[in-house]
Amino acid sequence: MSKKPVATRAEPETTGHVWDGLREYNNPLPRWWLWTFYITIVWALIYTILYPAWPLVNRATQGLIGSDQRAAVRAEIARFEEMNAPVEAKLVAADPNAIAADPELANFVRNAGAAIFQTNCAQCHGSGAAGAVGYPNLLDNDWLWGGTMEDILFTVTHGIRNTTDPDARFSQMPAFGKDELLTPEQIDQVVQYVLKISGQQNDAAQAAAGAQVFAENCAACHGEDGKGMREVGAPNLTDAIWLYGGDAASLTATVTNARYGVMPNWNTRLSEADIRAVAGYVHQLGGGEAPANP
Repeated sequence: MSKKPVATRAEPETTGHVWDGLREYNNPLPRWWLWTFYITIVWALIYTILYPAWPLVNRATQGLIGSDQRAAVRAEIARFEEMNAPVEAKLVAADPNAIAADPELANFVRNAGAAIFQTNCAQCHGSGAAGAVGYPNLLDNDWLWGGTMEDILFTVTHGIRNTTDPDARFSQMPAFGKDELLTPEQIDQVVQYVLKISGQQNDAAQAAAGAQVFAENCAACHGEDGKGMREVGAPNLTDAIWLYGGDAASLTATVTNARYGVMPNWNTRLSEADIRAVAGYVHQLGGGEAPANP
């Protein structure tokens, strides 16, 4: 019984290109794919004619329908500003210490203040306000310049050690090593003393000698007990909270070269309502303090 012959498939047409013995077949794309591609090209051309598309020197082509997305965004911002105007006026007029007790203001501060913080403050203090080396943690109750609403408002408004606001908070730690105010031996001694009063492992003999060095050079700002002075932004040296690090190497670098952190004044960048909102937001994060004289 003879077998039925099996039809053989014709060899596909090739493009004529051959690489290492591999031939490139000339397989055309499916028609549906080609038509979809052509339609996207036509749509792109129509879009560039009707809508803003091509960038120019200082603007983009506006398109035949006159759409202006920037104007739409400005209008939306203006709409929200108009909606928030009454509560912002109320916030500016309110006693800073009474904001938390007013449900409307407290809610506004939590939401608007958080947005302002993420936009302007998170770059330094972190998105969660936990800070970083050289940038204070705003979640705890260790405040260099005070943690009441009035203190925070003043700090945000005028900044710290900037050259653009005459009312900026200002203090300067001497560079005891760089300016040769103390010898390397004295610096080692006072560092060991700071390690001692902060409850860390230390060299007892050097720490004993460092007590005198501290009393003569550091106590004027940090206090005789090392607990700091907010009037000059001098930190408490007896706790475990350190802005630039509390180990021997970090303390030695601080005493030798000093620190000079700068915070901008926000009174030229934010409105009074925005400043109060972000100050209230920071105050309610967990470390805010009650007024000194309620």
